[in-house]
Amino acid sequence: MIIDIQHVTWRNGPLTLLKDVSWQVSPGQHWALLGLNGSGKTTLLNLVNGYFWPSEGSVSVLGHRFGEVDLRVLRKEIGWVSTSLQEKLYATDRTQNIVISGKHATIGLYDQVSEADLDTARSLMETLGCAHLWDREFRTCSQGEKQKLLIARALMAQPRVLILDEPCNGLDLFSRERLLASIKYLAERPDAPTLIYVTHHTEEILPAFTHALLIRGGEVVRSGLTEDVLTSDGLSEFFESPVAVEKHGERVYVRVAE
Repeated sequence: MIIDIQHVTWRNGPLTLLKDVSWQVSPGQHWALLGLNGSGKTTLLNLVNGYFWPSEGSVSVLGHRFGEVDLRVLRKEIGWVSTSLQEKLYATDRTQNIVISGKHATIGLYDQVSEADLDTARSLMETLGCAHLWDREFRTCSQGEKQKLLIARALMAQPRVLILDEPCNGLDLFSRERLLASIKYLAERPDAPTLIYVTHHTEEILPAFTHALLIRGGEVVRSGLTEDVLTSDGLSEFFESPVAVEKHGERVYVRVAE
């Protein structure tokens, strides 16, 4: 099992931010994690990464039960890409150095760069459609280009799990579609890590994401095959308001039901 969360509750003082959450991710699956702001998505990701410890229940990642594994070692197997990371990177760093720094999980590059590192960085940038950015300053790249570089950076460490935390935030329509095309290509590769795509927009959930988990108020509303979860009934229950699902190109768009 890639992720095995059993009846987890997480409390922060008097607040219960996750309540009796169970979630299992098997090899070969890619998951979309759908929730509105404040739903508990980030808390759940922090549990998967071992930054938070469950108040109740158990967490196992990549076959290792928390409490029986060195989490510092386990985290090297998990890539987490979020827009907040952009602010921590050095704006004047060259793009290939940004990517290579992911191998060492450092902000900035301090280790000797080998030809193999350069070849790997170039290959990853080609995979994500951003090879044309080679040797550019990071600050000169667009928001969408920066997100592609951050994904390449995370892949540099060859993680077994890659969390994409709302990667399309702040992107215009065309930049979003270009980024999603790169993610689609990555997901379809036979050597792709298990992908966890976090969003609050159903239309970003590509057919490559085989399963979906809906979380609201710290509780799982629905979980399972994407085609079974992203239905009018399922999403109406999730949003607590009648909605209608329309499919365009195997992607789900939601409108308020009349």
